[in-house]
Amino acid sequence: MQSTPRVLVVGGGLAGLVAARHLAGGGADVTLTERRPSVGGRVRTTTRDGFRFDYGFQVLFTAYPAVRRELDLEALDLRPFAPGATIARAGHRSRLVDPLRAPRELPAALFNPDVTLGDKLRVATLRWTLRNRAFDERFESGHDASIDAFLRERGFSDRFLERFAGPFYGGITLDRSLSTSKRIFEYTFKALAAGETAVPAEGMGAIPIQLADFAEAEGATIESGVEVESVSADVVSGSGTDADSSGSTDARVAVETDGGSYDADAVVVATDPRTARSLTGVDPTPTNGRACVTQYYSLPADTGIESGKRIVLNADLDSEGPNHVVPTSDIAPEYAPEEATLISATYLGDREETDEELAAATRESLESWYPERAFDGFSLEHTDRIPFAQFAQPPGVHDELPDVRDPDGPVYLAGDYTRWSSIQGAMESGRQAAGAVLEDLSR
Repeated sequence: MQSTPRVLVVGGGLAGLVAARHLAGGGADVTLTERRPSVGGRVRTTTRDGFRFDYGFQVLFTAYPAVRRELDLEALDLRPFAPGATIARAGHRSRLVDPLRAPRELPAALFNPDVTLGDKLRVATLRWTLRNRAFDERFESGHDASIDAFLRERGFSDRFLERFAGPFYGGITLDRSLSTSKRIFEYTFKALAAGETAVPAEGMGAIPIQLADFAEAEGATIESGVEVESVSADVVSGSGTDADSSGSTDARVAVETDGGSYDADAVVVATDPRTARSLTGVDPTPTNGRACVTQYYSLPADTGIESGKRIVLNADLDSEGPNHVVPTSDIAPEYAPEEATLISATYLGDREETDEELAAATRESLESWYPERAFDGFSLEHTDRIPFAQFAQPPGVHDELPDVRDPDGPVYLAGDYTRWSSIQGAMESGRQAAGAVLEDLSR
């Protein structure tokens, strides 16, 4: 590069923060704009009255390659879930555990009544098969199918799909019907087997805060409270500091915001999919989203749901209750004040019920799963209704996603919608976008 290029990153979610860090580390003069008062996008934490409320049900898979590359996991002070799950329905609970990671619980694994011995052997076989494949193999083009079809083809029973796979992957994909691409199942199943599922002690919002610190340490400038209104790629010919004496041309990008304008050599649009489509005109940026509602409830101290730090899955197909419940403060005590216990529940889709009606449905479900318990003091603390928690990922969708270079001119995309809807997809996209910008500017 003849001079230091100026690059603007629009959007302070995980993809934008990773892009800013790598761009600044590659020698660019980087400014990142974020329309909200703070960075994080869909990954953020609200703190109130001694409680921490993550924005929806979010966890960190420590085996994700981008997570290991981009984050300082030790500094995040992670609080891991126990492997496995509690399967619950009216008057019944059972533990589904991983005997390879919890050998003492082998009897519980062998005699779990909600999963057949055949299904347990199929899980072990699938785990062995996937552990020897690289993560990148999960999204090669070629045959795709739904998670439901993928599991049925391997002989898994209806009981396994209904009582475990449906609610468990409902939590990951927000799609209890298992109509999501099998590629998501393969990738996340491998990650679950290879690493931990955890949350930072200070909430999931600690992740973008750390990424922002890394970006600023490389020299990037972060400006919050700035909303971008338009991005226009143009060619400047024979004028200004970017044209040489022979009248050569340089591609430039003009960016208009609610507080002024920017002129840059390149722009990385790292916003949500709908805003990215509006700013770049790129199709088919996915805009069909999956919704969810996550609520947090408090109970008096030492009155949790005793799930052994495992997620509790609603195995009742006819239940009006949540898809799953998480013993939040059992896993991360820092999420609640000492005098309280915090749990969360997630409902899939847009829900018409009021916050209070959903809370009542959660309490009713808990009372049916734990008939020996009283839930006195159960109190709704916080609700997040998230209309676009992730984009829909039916079979084949990943072959049609936009590339980071798809916009016209020196404009680039960064977001999980260029890879797949996940923390891994967002971070990897940010790194790829930064690499594309630096490569193109160096020519």
